Amino acid sequence: MIELGGSGLRVSRTGFGSWGIAGAGWRWSWGAQDDAESIEAVRHAIRRGVNWIDTAAVYGYGHAEEVVGKAIADLPQDERPLIFTKGGLVRDPAEPDATPRRTMKHVRREVEESLRRLGVESIDLYQVHWPDTGEPLDWNGGGRSPNATPVQEYWQVMAELKAEGKVRAIGLSNHGVADLEIAEQIAHVDAIQPQFSALNRNAAPEIAWAAAHDTGVIVYSPMESGLLTGAFSAERVAALPEDDWRKHHPSFTTGLDERLAVVEAFRPIADRAGVSVAAVAVAWTLAWPGVTGAIVGARNAAQVDGWLPAGTLRLTADDLEEIARVLPGEGSTQT
Repeated sequence: MIELGGSGLRVSRTGFGSWGIAGAGWRWSWGAQDDAESIEAVRHAIRRGVNWIDTAAVYGYGHAEEVVGKAIADLPQDERPLIFTKGGLVRDPAEPDATPRRTMKHVRREVEESLRRLGVESIDLYQVHWPDTGEPLDWNGGGRSPNATPVQEYWQVMAELKAEGKVRAIGLSNHGVADLEIAEQIAHVDAIQPQFSALNRNAAPEIAWAAAHDTGVIVYSPMESGLLTGAFSAERVAALPEDDWRKHHPSFTTGLDERLAVVEAFRPIADRAGVSVAAVAVAWTLAWPGVTGAIVGARNAAQVDGWLPAGTLRLTADDLEEIARVLPGEGSTQT
């Protein structure tokens, strides 16, 4: 276990990510999913020592939180995992198929709805999912409408929610250093949640900022939504169901051979350590200075077993150099 910055929360190096168990029928679905299998996957991870679950109100438009709530409902209090969730992506009920908007205007209502779905009295870590732009979510940034709520305004509300006991710790996901600096002047940023993997190291400045401010870092997509598990090929991508967002995403359709070359660099390391390629991919992120933990998804218990060793796997300097030689772009080494 390791402390999440200065939050007082002690966490396992890996946490269960619930995006993949959110089911079908929403904008970024991974396809149909059996809830009973999802619940067993969550409980299996807990039995194996994972002590936190990451979810979000937007995953399945609330369904992932409901599944997590069912998975922990019958557990004794002292066996329950920490629950981390996120808000700020809001769907207009009048336009159910439209892309959710990035807005923090309804954060208090969102917290109450998450508490109800999860069946808990307080949320251990509540995070702003994306900076408020007042516009539909755009993975590449997008514009900012005149109706957007400034960081200092919604972070003040987050600080109030913590003071009221609705949440134990507060964090920012997908926010840059400039936003983190503004927030820190109002209330301490307990944790950040950036996307980070061997293929996507854009958040290195935010991670360095967190390390300098006693702020925890839990990274998401360390396996790049399955791309770094060793199970993907062009044929596998083509065979994905139409309601799986990955089938048409550029990460899986453009430059795939270059990305899969990284997987091939992971294989000999995985073989030497007797672990899966997925475990090496996750361990690579955990070896990055300042990273506290990694969110790792699973849709069944077997997938959990595939990445669990990442929490204790220690990559050597030679391992890291071997991987660095094939990584695209700059900033590929842990320093």
